[in-house]
Amino acid sequence: MTDGTVPKPEWKRCTGLPAAEPGASQTRYRCATLKVPLDYADSASGTIDLALLKIPATDAGHRIGSLLFNFGGPGGDGVDTLAQAASEYTNLNTRYDLIGFDPRGVGRSAPVTCVDDRTMDQITAEDDTPDTTAEETAYLARRASFAKACEAGSGKLLPHVGTLSAARDMDAIRAAVGDPKLNYFGISYGTWLGGNYAHQMPGSVGRAVLDGAVDTRLDTADLGLQQAAGFQHALVDFGAACARLGAKSCPLGADGRAVAATTEKILAGLDRKPLTTTAGRRLTQSLGDTGVAAALYTKQAWPYLAQGLVDAVKRRDGSLLLMLADLQNGRKPDGAYDNLTAANTAITCADGTDRYTTADVRRLMPKFRAASPVFGPSMAWGLLQCTGWPVKGDDAAREVSAPTAAPILVVGNTGDPATPYAWASALVKELGGGAALLTLKGEGHGAYDTGNVCVRRAVDAYLLEGALPAKGATCD
Repeated sequence: MTDGTVPKPEWKRCTGLPAAEPGASQTRYRCATLKVPLDYADSASGTIDLALLKIPATDAGHRIGSLLFNFGGPGGDGVDTLAQAASEYTNLNTRYDLIGFDPRGVGRSAPVTCVDDRTMDQITAEDDTPDTTAEETAYLARRASFAKACEAGSGKLLPHVGTLSAARDMDAIRAAVGDPKLNYFGISYGTWLGGNYAHQMPGSVGRAVLDGAVDTRLDTADLGLQQAAGFQHALVDFGAACARLGAKSCPLGADGRAVAATTEKILAGLDRKPLTTTAGRRLTQSLGDTGVAAALYTKQAWPYLAQGLVDAVKRRDGSLLLMLADLQNGRKPDGAYDNLTAANTAITCADGTDRYTTADVRRLMPKFRAASPVFGPSMAWGLLQCTGWPVKGDDAAREVSAPTAAPILVVGNTGDPATPYAWASALVKELGGGAALLTLKGEGHGAYDTGNVCVRRAVDAYLLEGALPAKGATCD
């Protein structure tokens, strides 16, 4: 896909995009599909279509090229997300065509399909921290049933949706838009994907930003343990901010740890007695856990989390926490789900050979509870995500060393719940070469999208001018 034979995408006006932000226009947006091999190792395997979105540079006379985005997941889409988030990248859009794509298996790009929306409602609501033999049996049966449904719906696709192939797809996109080098902005899982691209094709790396870094050399259990601790830390930080508002506005505790303890108590109560909601669905413990975690991804959601917890305590109403959970689970207001859960599982299980047992979960549970009394148990049981999956997986997807690639900018946030800050410095070391680290002392997942002016100036200076920040650069 790098020999110049890739056809140029046929860009057309987009249809079916989510509504633009108030005051924003999508008239400049163009959409296309790009055919890529299902299996890069087998030319007879056929092709799949990748969905692309382009927002042309506003200063065409000083255009650098294209800037390709991956917003994370794995399993997150790129077309709809860029369409909705374009205003965050207005400065970069002056000199770059912004390109969003749905990775293979995701959204509009040969999506992995598993179960229907009604079944997804059941899956997201059912107990994901089994306490009894009966609950454990039901949990394991649900996992097995989901895997079988994915194999039935997308069996031919499942071996080919991993990061190794997605990185090759990015090079196909680079060639198709006519760029000699790939300029790239990866967030969260997008840092893993970008790192693997650099490993596979170091000579094709242009200017690349990896924000909210993943340490790909950790095994699944250690990733989960450190992430559990990250979410617990973020919950305490949220609690401290809430408590500073005073007991009238935040009747959940006098300090961060007290608020976290109250949250734990509220969620534990849902295991015994779910809350009613205005949506007519019940807020179960698993949905409550998801809703709380979802709000910790961005500081802007903290007021909703505080109100949701107060509603749960004072009014026995789980509506707001359910809304947060639905956003995290990819459930739309009409009850339809995107394929985030299916794609996340398929990509995760393609990207590694770790397969855990219930004995492993029991052995590791004390460590997970210690890391996070609130989120640890569900994350421990989540280790079984790939157990019984029909695809073996490939650990080569974890490789990100790229000592000969152009300098890559890694950005880490000290308060990041989902990708703990330590992973950023680890990724810099794993990449090698001229990789550089920019630190934000902040809250939320990722750094650029927090809106921090210092981070944006530093990242924009690198992408627009090629100027890396000084060693040890920190933003507050």
